[in-house]
Amino acid sequence: MALAITDATFDEVVLKSDKPVVVDFWAAWCGPCRMVGPVIDEIHGEYEGKAVVGKVDVDANQEFAAKYGVRNIPTVLIFQNGEVVGRQVGVAPKKTYTDAIDALL
Repeated sequence: MALAITDATFDEVVLKSDKPVVVDFWAAWCGPCRMVGPVIDEIHGEYEGKAVVGKVDVDANQEFAAKYGVRNIPTVLIFQNGEVVGRQVGVAPKKTYTDAIDALL
């Protein structure tokens, strides 16, 4: 399972990470989010130790979704050194996410 990221842990887990970070902004009621979720979980396992892969439930954690302009879900943001370096809105193939991570490793 990908890491559960909250507004309280976002700064420490995402912005201060020395590794690339993949953040899936999602909600339980969102159908497309349920398609992306298992892919994000797979990537978490495959990139353990190389990248941080987590999810933010936008219903419970709205601060950073608002800060980064997440208006549609699922939205996956790629961070490096605390900055957004990639954004994917909607469902995408696994390769889209892994290519973004690989480009930063």
